[in-house]
Amino acid sequence: MSISILLISLSGCAVIGGTSLKPAKATTGYTTAVYSDLISLPEPREKIILAVYKFRDQTGQYKAGTTGTTFSTAVSQGATSMLIKALEDSKWFIPIEREGLPNLLNERKIIRSTRIQYQAENKEGEKGSPLPPLLYAGVILEGGIISYETDIVTGGFGAKYFNLGGHSQFRKDQVTVYLRAVSTQNGQILKSVSTTKSILSKEVALGVYRFVRFQRLLEAETGLTTNEPPQMCVLEAIEKAVFDMIVEGIEENLWSLKNPEDFYSPLIQNYLIERDEKEKLLQFDEKGNLVGVGDADYLRIFGAKGLGFGFNVSAQRYAGDYPAELKPSYDFFLRYGITPSYSLMVNLGTGGLRNKDDFETDFETDIFHSEVRGLLTLFPEKKLTPYIFLGAGALNYRTNYWIRDEEGNIIGGKRECRGWEPTVNSGIGIEYFFSKNFSMHTTWNYQFTFSDMLDGDAKGGSDDHFWNFGVGFTCYPTR
Repeated sequence: MSISILLISLSGCAVIGGTSLKPAKATTGYTTAVYSDLISLPEPREKIILAVYKFRDQTGQYKAGTTGTTFSTAVSQGATSMLIKALEDSKWFIPIEREGLPNLLNERKIIRSTRIQYQAENKEGEKGSPLPPLLYAGVILEGGIISYETDIVTGGFGAKYFNLGGHSQFRKDQVTVYLRAVSTQNGQILKSVSTTKSILSKEVALGVYRFVRFQRLLEAETGLTTNEPPQMCVLEAIEKAVFDMIVEGIEENLWSLKNPEDFYSPLIQNYLIERDEKEKLLQFDEKGNLVGVGDADYLRIFGAKGLGFGFNVSAQRYAGDYPAELKPSYDFFLRYGITPSYSLMVNLGTGGLRNKDDFETDFETDIFHSEVRGLLTLFPEKKLTPYIFLGAGALNYRTNYWIRDEEGNIIGGKRECRGWEPTVNSGIGIEYFFSKNFSMHTTWNYQFTFSDMLDGDAKGGSDDHFWNFGVGFTCYPTR
C-alpha cells in the first residue's frame, strides 16, 4: 500500500508545469511575464518614429558543451527582431526598417528601373507617380545584450533512508540588457535603461531501491527537469527595457500621454514605487562607491516567503512487524520562509496506529509528535510547485497490546507501553497557491523512529515506522 501511494505521489511530478509528451501545435508568439504590462500602457499623444540599426549580442560567449566550448552562441542573435516586435506591441512607437536598409534601397532601385523601362505614358502624356520618400527617425535606439553570467547560484538538496529518497538540484544564470534612446537632431542620449533576467534550471528526482521480500527487488525512479529557454529570457528582458524607457520618458517629459491623468494609473505608479524601492537597496562604501545591491523584493514569486500557519489532515499507517490499517492523523504547523525557495517549519501532530482486526495479536497506539523541518520549494515562481522536506524531532506514544482468541476475545498478554522516542522524517508535497496569501497542499510523509516498541512488541528485524498521506491549507498573512 505504501509503495503504491509513493508511486502515485511521484507520478504527479510528470504534470507539473503542464509538461506533455504529446506533439503540440505551433502557437502564435510567446507571452512573457511583462508582456501584459507592456501592451497595457496608456495611449501616447503621438507615436514616435524611431530606428533600430542593430541590437547586438555584445557578450561574445558560446555555449559550454560536455567536451568544451561549442560554436553555438550562449544567447540569441535575433535581439533586433525581438526589440522591434516589443516596440510595435507597445503602441508607442513606429519602428522603421534600418537593419535591412541595403535590401530596402536595392528593391526601390529595382522598382524605379522597372517603371522607366516598362511603364508607358497615359493618354494625357503623364507618367506614373514617383515612389514616396522614406520615413526618417527622430530617435535611434542603441544598446545590446551586454552580459550573460552562468552558474551565479548552484545548489541542491537530497535525502535517502533505506534506499528510499530523492534529490533536487538547481542552477541560476543571468542575462543583462542595456537600451538607450539617442536624438538624431543633436546626438544627445535622451534616456538609458538596463534590465536583468534570471535563467533558472531545476531538476528533481525521486526513487526507491529495496527488497520488499525474499528475492523480490523493487526499483522505481521518476524525475523532472525544467530549463528556462535563454532566448525567451532575453525577450522578457528586452520587453522590460522598452516598458521602463516609456515610463521613465513620460516622467522626464521626453514624450507625452494622450491623457495626462494616466500618469497616476496603477501600472505606472507601481513601476515608479518598485524602482524607488530598488534604489534604496543600493549599497555604498564609505567613499560613496557602489559595492553591491541588496536582496530585492520578490514581486512575482509565489514561494512561501514570510510567516505562515496551517493544518494537515492525513490517513496514517503503521509500517512494522504486523499488517496494519489506516488511521486518521492531524497536524498543525508554523512555517517561515527565509527565501522563496527555503523555509523552516515547526510541526505538531497527533494520530493513531493499529493493526488489522484479523490478526491474533492486536495493538493500538496513540501518538503525539513534534519536529522541526527544512523545506525546499522547487519552483517558487509558479503557482503549482512541488517541495521536499527533511526534519527531526520526538514523539510520545501510548500503546495497548493484547492477544485475542479465534472468536476475538482477549485471552491475555494485555499491557500498556509509554515512552518518548527521537524521530527523523522526510517527505514530498505539492502546493498550489490560490493567491499570494493562501495555498492548498498534499503531502506524503514518512516517520522513522529508533524504537521497536510502537506496536508494544519488540520483535522483528527493523524498528517501527509509520507514514501518512494527507491534504491541508496554509495561510501567509505577512506576505
